[in-house]
Amino acid sequence: MDKGRSERAMTRTGEILRALTLPPADFVRSLFKRREGVVRLSDPRHSDVPVLRRAEIAAVYHRQRVAGDFYEFLRVGPSRVLFGLFDLAGRREDTRAILIAAQGTFRSLAPNLFAGKDFNEAEAMVGLCHAINCTILQVAGGIRSCPAFIGCYNEDLGTVCYANAGHTPGLLRDDSGITQLEASGLPLGIFSHATHSASTCTLRPGAVLLVVSRGIVEAEYNNDEFGLEGTRDTLQRASNLTAQDLCLAILQAVQNFMDTAPAHNDVTALALLRQRSDPSGSRPPKRRRRPTVAPARESKKRSRIPAGW
Repeated sequence: MDKGRSERAMTRTGEILRALTLPPADFVRSLFKRREGVVRLSDPRHSDVPVLRRAEIAAVYHRQRVAGDFYEFLRVGPSRVLFGLFDLAGRREDTRAILIAAQGTFRSLAPNLFAGKDFNEAEAMVGLCHAINCTILQVAGGIRSCPAFIGCYNEDLGTVCYANAGHTPGLLRDDSGITQLEASGLPLGIFSHATHSASTCTLRPGAVLLVVSRGIVEAEYNNDEFGLEGTRDTLQRASNLTAQDLCLAILQAVQNFMDTAPAHNDVTALALLRQRSDPSGSRPPKRRRRPTVAPARESKKRSRIPAGW
């Protein structure tokens, strides 16, 4: 590393460390200094699904949304894409302003934290978690639990640097089986100086990372929960699916289990799939439009979720 790069890396690290020591109110005011109008929007901005090299990512939530599930994608460099799944406590009408503010922090701060080549991904991830945590506390005016799974996918290396802040475990499936990526800290929005840690996992060709919201795990039928075990079983059985189709398969499994459209909470699935190398050199299939999940009819028969392309 040359002297210029070393100085830039040290400057970025210093900025992160200084941000971590700011009082929450001062930190959030600094983030919003140039975008005071962001909290006046009626809904969070739509997040376009990024196109990845030799990989694909997707997220689907059931159309009948009642709570604070929210996903976000953001390209932060030529080979890095950030993604996040947030599960803010509260009903949808009470969470909009907080989600808008959290999205604003995510979009404004992440490109600076993850810019360039010579930086520490784990430090950047911890800094981003701290910033979103402070934003939630400030805008909510107090404690508002927000479990979150935030990751940064490196297309060149096939790695994911991630932080699991009190969220349901991520499920990493590859040829060796399914590994749970457990929470390593409290949910965001609990304590102003809560500390979070970041870890890194590798997605081998053909591997998939699945993250689901609490509404999927807590889906009930006759006092039985779908649970993380039901999610694992569905993931294990799913094969040769796109990331989008895997998300739909998870939602379909939950709906079949409940025998009705879920209305107890938001149900959301996010999947990151690294494609296997194709020795024939054939082109990958064309991208299809993002599907929506149609509400199910309440009946005793098991219904299917239309793809809705």
